[in-house]
Amino acid sequence: MSIDRGRATQAFDSYVAAYDPANPRIALKVAHTWRVASLCDRIAISESLDTDLAWLCGLLHDIGRFEQVRRFDTFNDAASVAHAALGAELLFGADGASSGLIRTFASDDTQDELIHTVIATHSDYRLPHDLDPRTRAYCDVLRDADKIDILKVNCICPIKDIYGVTELDMAASELSPAVVDAFYEHHTIPRDIRSYPADILVGHICFAWELVYPESRVILLEQGRLEHMLSCRFANPRTQATFQAMANHMREQFCHP
Repeated sequence: MSIDRGRATQAFDSYVAAYDPANPRIALKVAHTWRVASLCDRIAISESLDTDLAWLCGLLHDIGRFEQVRRFDTFNDAASVAHAALGAELLFGADGASSGLIRTFASDDTQDELIHTVIATHSDYRLPHDLDPRTRAYCDVLRDADKIDILKVNCICPIKDIYGVTELDMAASELSPAVVDAFYEHHTIPRDIRSYPADILVGHICFAWELVYPESRVILLEQGRLEHMLSCRFANPRTQATFQAMANHMREQFCHP
């Protein structure tokens, strides 16, 4: 696939210019997008994949977030709209036939089906079982990159902007037993079992368990964001005791296996 990164960059800048840059959610997603695109590039290099294609998927993956914020002022898909599906529709039209914005980002249409799938499924709890190996590889690159940067966002952005709760709410939070069980089973947390702010925090930490590519693990440990999150402290004594044990387990199993 022939991709002009300069053209795609200009198209992205023009697209986001229509949204309020003073809105912290918009600013957060612009910065997140560029970091994810860069991470996709690095992971793709490690796997000898097409770096331009991986980078473009990273650039486009959250295109639906901006419209989600404009319409609903939230990142909560359950309370608004599925941002991945919205992004795919904006890029490819409701019929998925390249009738949307995609041609402003890339003139070559040979990888449209792959890009559509990567964007539409990037936030799914599990990828479809029937994906061909090549498409799955690019899906996994993007999902790894997105997970890595979501952990970074947890460390550099105010809790209110990410979770919609105050620091006091987080400190006082309970932890759901089902979330704790999923953590020790070493998999990510389904949204429907998360009830408390700390559940969402643990859900993000659990992204580490399911990183697909070795380079992704290298990057995550290199950045130090996981350890930052594992060092979180809670005023709720039950949550603090449970979380401390969980943090020690992850250090042993993931950080220093």
